[in-house]
Amino acid sequence: MTRWTRFVIAILIGLAAGLYYGLVLNPVQYVDTAPESLDAAYKADYVLMTAEIYRRDGDFSAALNRLRLLGNTPAETVRAAITFAERAGYGESDLATMNLLFAAFQTPLPPPASP
Repeated sequence: MTRWTRFVIAILIGLAAGLYYGLVLNPVQYVDTAPESLDAAYKADYVLMTAEIYRRDGDFSAALNRLRLLGNTPAETVRAAITFAERAGYGESDLATMNLLFAAFQTPLPPPASP
């Protein structure tokens, strides 16, 4: 057996052992991970999805409930997502959709209907 053959076999055995250890013996386990721990890119995507739902159905209270999962105040979350999206080069339609949701925070809510 040549030196290169032994080298390749050793590499393959090490790779197989590492994969077995990482995937079977000691896999990563996420416990009680909160949505507010998401990276800024994923938060921006979540805000964009929430804004698209809001644009479609117009339910501001449902959008608020979805955004509260990300921590901070919903308006701050949307503003931060828009800032990230502008830097990351999101499309104009996506930015317009998020700005529509942000504009909903700027308009006063109507008073609750009295019985």
